[in-house]
Amino acid sequence: MINKPKNILKKYWGFDNFRALQEDIIAEALNKRDVLALLPTGGGKSICFQVPSLCQDGICIVVSPLIALMKDQVSNLKQKGIRAQAIFSGMSKREIDIALDNCVYGNFKFLYVSPERLKSDLFQARLKKMTVNLVAIDEAHCISQWGYDFRPSYLAIVELREQLPDVPFMALTATATERVVIDIQEKLGFKKQNALKKSFFRENLRYFVEHTSDKFTKMMAIIHKQKGSGIVYVRSRRKTVEFAHYLKVRGVSATYYHAGLSNEEREKRQLQWQNNTCKVIVSTNAFGMGIDKPNVRYVINMDLPECIEAYFQEAGRAGRDEQKAYSVLLVNESDRLDLLNRLKNKFPPVEVIKRVYSLLCNKLRLAIGVGEGETFSVDLDSLKENSPFSFFEIINSLGFLERAGYIIQSDGFRQPSRVKIDMTANDLYSFQVRYPLFDKVLKVILRSYTSVFDTFVAVDEAKIAKRLKLKKWDVIKALQEMDKQEVLSYQQQTNAAAITFLQPRVDAKYLRIDDKVYHSIKEVQANNVKAMLDYAFQKEGCRVQILLNYFGEKNTDECGTCDVCLAKKNKAKLKEKERKEIQNDVINYLKSSISFVELKDLNRVLKDKYQVQKIKDTIHWMLDNDLLFLNDLNQMKLP
Repeated sequence: MINKPKNILKKYWGFDNFRALQEDIIAEALNKRDVLALLPTGGGKSICFQVPSLCQDGICIVVSPLIALMKDQVSNLKQKGIRAQAIFSGMSKREIDIALDNCVYGNFKFLYVSPERLKSDLFQARLKKMTVNLVAIDEAHCISQWGYDFRPSYLAIVELREQLPDVPFMALTATATERVVIDIQEKLGFKKQNALKKSFFRENLRYFVEHTSDKFTKMMAIIHKQKGSGIVYVRSRRKTVEFAHYLKVRGVSATYYHAGLSNEEREKRQLQWQNNTCKVIVSTNAFGMGIDKPNVRYVINMDLPECIEAYFQEAGRAGRDEQKAYSVLLVNESDRLDLLNRLKNKFPPVEVIKRVYSLLCNKLRLAIGVGEGETFSVDLDSLKENSPFSFFEIINSLGFLERAGYIIQSDGFRQPSRVKIDMTANDLYSFQVRYPLFDKVLKVILRSYTSVFDTFVAVDEAKIAKRLKLKKWDVIKALQEMDKQEVLSYQQQTNAAAITFLQPRVDAKYLRIDDKVYHSIKEVQANNVKAMLDYAFQKEGCRVQILLNYFGEKNTDECGTCDVCLAKKNKAKLKEKERKEIQNDVINYLKSSISFVELKDLNRVLKDKYQVQKIKDTIHWMLDNDLLFLNDLNQMKLP
């Protein structure tokens, strides 16, 4: 059964009409055609796959590399009464098993998975039982080695075609060059090239690059001038804390956000900012994906992003309400060196990568041949202790091991506590009668959380304890005991980062880091850095033209609103004012002359007051506008 897209849009989102291009993309999916949707940040990509799936029977599989975005979208769908599930690193095997069963038998409409999960035997077995109506690939640029965030695991997505030959694919991204657009469609096995693209031009967004040696003063000036909410992006967790403190002591309501905070803290700070309790949020690039706050008036980048794509996405979080907004990039010469050093450090020698791999496995006491699919809590600071490697060498080696398909790193491992009741309702009632203390805890859970018999639900032990006038630890002990007695399954909150092994541990000498891929990715990222530096340090070209040209939009007009365009306008105004002054002096001189005048005479009279070239330009302008008469001897007089 197919419902009308507009009816679905109105029912769940409350809108009467789609944004530009959304309806065309949805129509392609409903007509069973593969489609690549290119929409700018804030352009409403998620609706493009959510609506057509809701129009039909069956489930949509959404492939995404971003755990935070998965969680946000699942949460938003559940709030709308739409059944959705996400599977990601840090979930127990039992949780994954139940989640997949729900997608087969529980009338769920969306299953969010990371690309690495697609190959697991558990997923493959359940996929055969699912009625899939659409495969959506979010952040689709990750499939291209020419993209800015290439992930080899994305290359396996096309294998879904074998099990789902008649199911259309929808790829979505906010940032892709022309080369990447073609590559995405080839790598996903599109039957026919079909890319629908909305112009990345946003009339309400002004781009500025400010060259300054005093970024703090500039930042304060921008924040004081703009009345609404803002985001300040920095490149380290330490800087988020320092900058937020700097703002607060100067009277600006600010908070900070980074992936090292607990899940509870991140949600709290995000909510403060979204509810306008604080004006500015200082963040690493961990913040922003899936955050739909329309009234962001400015985004300030205090450090250079590593590529145009990342910068464009961060800048695009301003002005989603289509009111005037600003993206300001603050730079100085030290930023150039910093970015080039970051690029250099990002590619440690292959031998170092192999040694870091051994260090990690030894730290986790992982024997050769085991570990596949297992997730471990890892303290990177402790990993550095007593090792010959710098923190950056470890971080960047792990990043390359991830690109090579050996591990997944995940801050998304930070999860709230989860509970699922395993007894039937009748057996549970008998248990409650026998154990009064457990009965109190269970009653609060049953009243406060829905679907607890069907799936794991997030619970807050502190809130349960407050309602029962108990200590939090008493509730935790009760849940742990009920878990032992198999009344329920209890997964306690964890605030540790995680590394999931995608393959069994191998001897480091057999670790395969493809030399061709290594140098290819290095070349791509070097080109990305060059493009970012060219954009930041050029002062002649329109910022918007440069950005649009980068993403394949040629022959566009100058925006007229960026810092370069405004500087040109100011120069033009100055020239016009000066031209009028010269024009008046020329007219006065000619009025005083009884005969034709040669240009050399004018130059002689006016050269001490004006540059000779400016006198010539003014004469030409006056001739073009019939304010002067020129005879055959190139002599002038007033008409």
